[in-house]
Amino acid sequence: MSAPPSRAPRARGGLPPTLESWLPREHTLYRPRHGKRQVTALVCAVAFLLAPVLLLGLGVRPDAFENRALKEFPSLSDGWGFFTGLTGWASDNMPLRQFAVQQADGISTDVFGDPRGAALGTQQGTPGIPTGSGVRTPVNYPLAFNGKDGWLFYGQDLQARCAPVTDVTTVINGLNRLRRAVESSGRKFVLVVAPDKYTMEPQHLPDHYVGKDCAPAREAEFWRRVPAGTGMVDLRPSLTAAMHQGSDPVYDQHDTHWTYGGGMTMANSIAQAITPGITRTWRVAPNGIRSWAGDLEKMLGRSVDRQLPAYRMSPDGGDTDRARYIASDFKVPLRLAQTTVPSPAGLVLPKTAVIADSFTQFAAPYLAAGFRDVTVVHTDTVAGSDPNQLAALFADTDVITFEFVERNVIGGASTMLRDQAFDRFALALAQRPR
Repeated sequence: MSAPPSRAPRARGGLPPTLESWLPREHTLYRPRHGKRQVTALVCAVAFLLAPVLLLGLGVRPDAFENRALKEFPSLSDGWGFFTGLTGWASDNMPLRQFAVQQADGISTDVFGDPRGAALGTQQGTPGIPTGSGVRTPVNYPLAFNGKDGWLFYGQDLQARCAPVTDVTTVINGLNRLRRAVESSGRKFVLVVAPDKYTMEPQHLPDHYVGKDCAPAREAEFWRRVPAGTGMVDLRPSLTAAMHQGSDPVYDQHDTHWTYGGGMTMANSIAQAITPGITRTWRVAPNGIRSWAGDLEKMLGRSVDRQLPAYRMSPDGGDTDRARYIASDFKVPLRLAQTTVPSPAGLVLPKTAVIADSFTQFAAPYLAAGFRDVTVVHTDTVAGSDPNQLAALFADTDVITFEFVERNVIGGASTMLRDQAFDRFALALAQRPR
């Protein structure tokens, strides 16, 4: 058996393996363990990592300012997705993030001359504009982009048109499935789509923007086919008339939503669809100004209050204002019922449910005024509830109205068009027919 290899002899006069910081100061390889630069770097790193924790301890909480909910802490059941999801969660939940975005955007705009929102980044890259070969190339859509005259537009409006989930025929079929589920339960079905600002204010769009080659075509097809194919109440003519006849804006520079004027148009149109002619006695009058934070500006880290004209509304034409301004996102169903006995004239009498999104926040005061009994519930709540909860919610309802914002339905992305959500909804109505 061979002898084990012997270790190489240490050089005469040499030192054993030694850390550089343990060498004599006179040694040419000596390096201090914590030099001034190292200490500074360590202090900065600790401050960077601990500052958010300290701010959270002091009660500073992150705000959801990008027109979406903050990302939740990833679950261990996500597997490797737990680690990939940590970055997004940490970014969203960083205290004072909105302030940081605001400062970055200010430097980008004022120092480097970039357009507003350039520092905010873009939506996730998605398959977008088809090439000549029919292959879709990845396109990054801006979260917000500049129009003319200081107007801002929402990049999701472009993504919904240019990177749709499905074709228009499938969208029509999905909306008609909802109609059949409602009507087969013995209830009346009403469908309205709140047009995007992109649709209603094209004169303020920039001359060039990502998606200009594909967004108009999808929009034209949607509005040409969907109202006729689904019986949808088309709000565009009434909104256009309101824009031309009144001095109050229906959309504005700083927000993706319409104003209370748009909400009044929606409430009027739904009432007419349920009970034709019912709004002839409605009396509407100005009622001051209400403040509302502009969401597009908030996405850019800035705070701009929209000064929105509000309205009084008397369904019987009298002097009693029955409009009710109640802050709600409808994630918890909001019931608005008239308690006056006898009920005033001009009320929509059938008990109504409105399955809605944030655009209905601007219609809710006038639904409260013009309907005897109306419940507003968010689409996400309906899509995520079990059939028994939904059956109880819609048990005594005579009319079910769906309000979709255009961008959520034009590409087929609404959760209510998915099989699982639809099946729960249809089962709930079938359990409690009228």
